[in-house]
Amino acid sequence: MPLAATELGSHYQAYLDCLNRQAWVELGRYVDQAVEHNGRPLGLTGYQAMLEGDHAAIPDLRFAARLLVVEAPWLAAQLDFDCTPRGELFGLAVNGRRVQFSEHVFYRFENDRIREVRSLIDVAAIRAQLETD
Repeated sequence: MPLAATELGSHYQAYLDCLNRQAWVELGRYVDQAVEHNGRPLGLTGYQAMLEGDHAAIPDLRFAARLLVVEAPWLAAQLDFDCTPRGELFGLAVNGRRVQFSEHVFYRFENDRIREVRSLIDVAAIRAQLETD
């Protein structure tokens, strides 16, 4: 039986905690083996590699949900980031400057695991901050 809406929200928060701790051995509890990201079939291994790359590029990366809306099997979130990426981020030369931005993401759960991720990052907010520095 799939998780109820209230349980799905708690399950998602545990997933974010897993990402923040970089507890990659636990990722399979939350993410399906056949996960897709923005229409690309990555599988769990590819999804993990993407997240590891994010943490390597952004050492102080922390996933924090400001807004959650659950209508099972979907969960929508606004994730807010306040971080200092190394080098380039989304094609922008951030080079260790502090930036704040949001990601709007929709997850589809299947068998209590994330099967599909649709993500949109507010790159314009990052660009605007870099232009004022």
